Amino acid sequence: MRIVVIGKEGQLARSLVERGGAEIVTLGRPEIDLEKPETIGPAIAASAPDVVVNAAAYTAVDLAESEPERARAINAVGASAVAEAAAKAGAPIVHISTDYVFDGSAARPYLESDPVAPLGAYGASKLEGERLVTAANGNSAILRTAWVYSPFGKNFVRTMLRLASTRDKISVVADQRGSPTSALSLADFVLAVARNLVASPEDASLRGVFHAVGAGEATWAEFAEAIFARSAEIGGPSAIVEPIPTSAYPTPAARPANSRLSTELIHRVHGVTPTDWRVALVQSVDRLVASDFPGTQSS
Repeated sequence: MRIVVIGKEGQLARSLVERGGAEIVTLGRPEIDLEKPETIGPAIAASAPDVVVNAAAYTAVDLAESEPERARAINAVGASAVAEAAAKAGAPIVHISTDYVFDGSAARPYLESDPVAPLGAYGASKLEGERLVTAANGNSAILRTAWVYSPFGKNFVRTMLRLASTRDKISVVADQRGSPTSALSLADFVLAVARNLVASPEDASLRGVFHAVGAGEATWAEFAEAIFARSAEIGGPSAIVEPIPTSAYPTPAARPANSRLSTELIHRVHGVTPTDWRVALVQSVDRLVASDFPGTQSS
């Protein structure tokens, strides 16, 4: 199976390459640029995909409030062009979306069937992208994920470790709750869905919207505490977490207070069992401590 991944430098693309189990071809700028639709069709056609995974996105949540058209160009218009190019190549598409399509007001983990109501420009652009991808390629699966971290690139785990290397105490929001998701675990979801789409092209139940996040839940403050606990165990940087309300850390874009996503549907339909986020976290912390703070580990 040849999987063509759009967004070659991102956490998910790098995790898919590491996980393997298929031929992974990553595409990114300059050969393919979602802001330049004319680059999309030729690049995908030339790569001869069995499956296309769109892991590229405009993810600057706060900046999107002042650049809504750029967010839309990448997350909606560009995503639609990727889906259309995949369809022309005869390939299904797995498109990555986000918890930000919800307003966070639910008192339980969100189901795929729950009403969507994005709070800001980023979430609105991703929601439009979901709809345009589905319209452009009937052979599609939308995977909504949240709170993604990994041993690669910029993410919350790396930021917390960096801050802890220079501070004794760090203030972290404690009234937003979600499901931390290792990009390596997300790659397992993507690979399973991709295999199923190729193996059973006649099975309509495999298509549509699915939630793909780590098992369990936490607040950002609890997430940070778990990061520091593991880092301290191996001699890496650690700090005391000071829980604060969202109101004490204002941002241009509102965040959902509840980002929890139910994975019951993807487990039932695609047979994927989510990895507990605390278990998956250990690998990322260990690798980041080793790469960013060499010589500090005790074991």
